[in-house]
Amino acid sequence: MLLNGAWKLYFEAEHEGMADIPARIGNMPCIQAQVPGDAVLDLVRAGLEPHPYWDQNIYRFRKYEFYHWWYVREFDAPDTFAGKAAELVLHGVNTMADVFLNGVKLGSCRDMMIEHAFRVEDALRPGERNVLSVHIRSAMNAARDADLPVGAGGGEHCDEIAALRMPPHCFGWDIMPRLLSAGLWRDVELRILPENRITQAYYATMSADERRARLAIKCRFVSDNPMLEGLSVRVHGVCGNSAFEWESPARYTSLDGTAEVESPKLWWPRGYGDQPLYTVTMELRQGDTVLDARTERIGIRRLDIEHVMKPGPQGQFKVLCNGVFILCKGSNWVPLSALHSQDAARYDRALGLFADMGCNIVRCWGGNVVEDHRFFDLCDELGILVWQDFPMACATYPQERWFFDLIEKEAASIVKKLRNHPSLLLWAGDNEVDERYVQLEYADERNNHNDITRDVLPRVIRNHDPYRKFLPSSPYIPEGLPRYAVPEQHNWGARAYFKDDFYKHTRAHFISECGYHGCPAPEMLREFLPEDKLWPWRNDSWDTHNTENLQNVRRSYNRNELMADQVRILTGSAPGTLEEFSRLSQLSQAEAKKFFVERTRILKGGRTGIIWWNMLDGWPQISDAIVDHSFRKKLAYTWLRRVHVPICLMLDETRDWGHDIVLGNDSRSDAEVDWRVVDGETGEALAQGHFHSQANESAVVGSLRELAGTQRLYLLRWTVNGEQFVNHYISGFPPYDAATLLRWTDIIEKL
Repeated sequence: MLLNGAWKLYFEAEHEGMADIPARIGNMPCIQAQVPGDAVLDLVRAGLEPHPYWDQNIYRFRKYEFYHWWYVREFDAPDTFAGKAAELVLHGVNTMADVFLNGVKLGSCRDMMIEHAFRVEDALRPGERNVLSVHIRSAMNAARDADLPVGAGGGEHCDEIAALRMPPHCFGWDIMPRLLSAGLWRDVELRILPENRITQAYYATMSADERRARLAIKCRFVSDNPMLEGLSVRVHGVCGNSAFEWESPARYTSLDGTAEVESPKLWWPRGYGDQPLYTVTMELRQGDTVLDARTERIGIRRLDIEHVMKPGPQGQFKVLCNGVFILCKGSNWVPLSALHSQDAARYDRALGLFADMGCNIVRCWGGNVVEDHRFFDLCDELGILVWQDFPMACATYPQERWFFDLIEKEAASIVKKLRNHPSLLLWAGDNEVDERYVQLEYADERNNHNDITRDVLPRVIRNHDPYRKFLPSSPYIPEGLPRYAVPEQHNWGARAYFKDDFYKHTRAHFISECGYHGCPAPEMLREFLPEDKLWPWRNDSWDTHNTENLQNVRRSYNRNELMADQVRILTGSAPGTLEEFSRLSQLSQAEAKKFFVERTRILKGGRTGIIWWNMLDGWPQISDAIVDHSFRKKLAYTWLRRVHVPICLMLDETRDWGHDIVLGNDSRSDAEVDWRVVDGETGEALAQGHFHSQANESAVVGSLRELAGTQRLYLLRWTVNGEQFVNHYISGFPPYDAATLLRWTDIIEKL
């Protein structure tokens, strides 16, 4: 029974003697709320506040960080609940809450990232009116009460990150505003608990090839059968004409087994094959009677990561699926919304971008919440591998027992919920916490040893998902290695010219973050900036949406200025109009990100993957995203889409007297390829040929002679199985004439 919809919301600033039980709510101000929802949106709908995304309105919501909120809902409980064990499940609570049913306290919540379940049979009144009350207290005041050790803290003067289990971005980030909302942001559900029920069903591919696969099966259940007599567990899986079965008597409430699958239909990442999914049903049986059943969709595939932690070219970070090397090409997944009750409505469209782009991997960044099943279902169907960070980022977290216990409970909940999804590649401990320890330069190098990611989380994975890879941090930087010497890296640097030595000669084997700014289109800017703030860009409204927190200490750098400087590098001057600035900035971004992906493909083997930053904005802003919050695509979207295709023609960087012409094949199929390179302005044919492209290999198929520094537009065309593809290359060194670049951009867009 879902309890979503209209609720009452009472609220006020916290104070001594405030209402802490439902009977004391009294005359607190009250508005209507939506569940799932956020208090911020409820205030806007009630007309009490303007929308936080407009101009500098975001700062109006700082005071609400110190409020408390009562969500109240009346409902009729059906008679079917009488005499039954039942539980109330809050699938998402933001964040510090006490839960009451008919005045009886069921329990408390203190973690936004996981669901919370409470037994209700002693408080529920079947066949009668019931009142559910959720008291959400100020997270900031709760953080103030935490006695944080001085070794714990967050970036940008936000130590509260380390005290609260909320997604780190809520406290203000370079891509998200500070917005500590409150609310019931996912479903609220009341459900009966059968006396005989499966509590855990786990499937893992132990080995797989075209002939045979071996699956590990694990089951946990509860039963009212006092002697467990006659109980058994049966598993049946089917995908088209492929099927498997496994059955075992149950002499205890825990079962383990192995199923053999002959000629399995293997699941592959996008571009390397299809994504068949088996419908698998686990039944708890008493003789021929099914007492409980759980049905899921799984994929049969063997995922491996070859990770050699050595500096420079000796290091390795390589993804394999069913024994085949996968060149990973994808994007980082950041918050879909600053207000997470809006996430679910954006899943399909957002992941549609990843599929259309040809991404075979998505990294779920550790500054975010952990997404729901719908996200992972889509990734399963679309063949997009999921790299999942646990929700910790850019902070030093308390190395104390109370925090270890909190994280262990959180991580176990997340892992048990999502572990059966075939798209799930790995669990990563956090985002850039190792890197933060390195930057802090503590006296004792042992301080780089984070017990959360070296002890707590590995124990969770061993207990609950033992067949899946765990990476302690992203990037993982063990003692004694510099941050830019490890094989998996976040390549940010100074963010200067995108072809400078830092980007061109990075020692990363696998790049899991790498971005470049791109100004939104003027029509997008008008959706969140007043007309008098649109141009020039040096003003507080632009800074607010870049995302600078003007109520905090300003950063040591300005992201808008960085973006403008990147345009100056490219053209030698600053554009004089908003339209030209936006266009040239998007060109700069598009060329940069295309270069990052092409370098990865051209250096295949020495480079094994890139997850660029990032696809989509989670609020209206000026950022590295290639699709803005309203789903308008920047130039980089098309540029990147063309170089993500499985078989791609590219020009390498100038060397000696010209460019190598490289054909990259990131698939499991050979292909006959006809190709040619022409002058972008005259159409003159400069090189052409036919090549047998071998599966999963890159090859030099020709060369172009060119004097170093020549500024020229090349167009690349190739045909595979009758389908035509295009790419381009702009040669030479900056500065370029702005008018010429804009003319070339028009030519490229029309390809």
